Amino acid sequence: QVQLVESGGGLVQAGGSLRLSCTASGRSRRTVMGWFRQAPGKEREFVAAIFWNSGATFYANSVKGRFTISGDNAKNTVYLQMNSLKPEDTADYYCADSSSGTYLYTRLSTYDYWGQGTQVTVSS
Repeated sequence: QVQLVESGGGLVQAGGSLRLSCTASGRSRRTVMGWFRQAPGKEREFVAAIFWNSGATFYANSVKGRFTISGDNAKNTVYLQMNSLKPEDTADYYCADSSSGTYLYTRLSTYDYWGQGTQVTVSS
């Protein structure tokens, strides 16, 4: 059974930084892992993705240049370093795992498994 466990959320002032972690267990054929976020009253949206074998990374325009996704293959862990945080980054952040190999990495339906979410609050 696949499990994704996130950590690292919290409260931070605008301009600050946080690093989220997501450790995966239970399967070794994952091709892409992603981070998504969902603010209150809004739909879940793509934030960043990393392709496990190539290391290729992709970002939403809203976070490009501020967030960095990275992975540690040995630890089956993906990270999201978030710098220059803004109040509009406030949301629950979810990691997700896919073995499909598709390049439709911004789509929720691409991902097979999801973590429980970690809350990020950025105060102004």
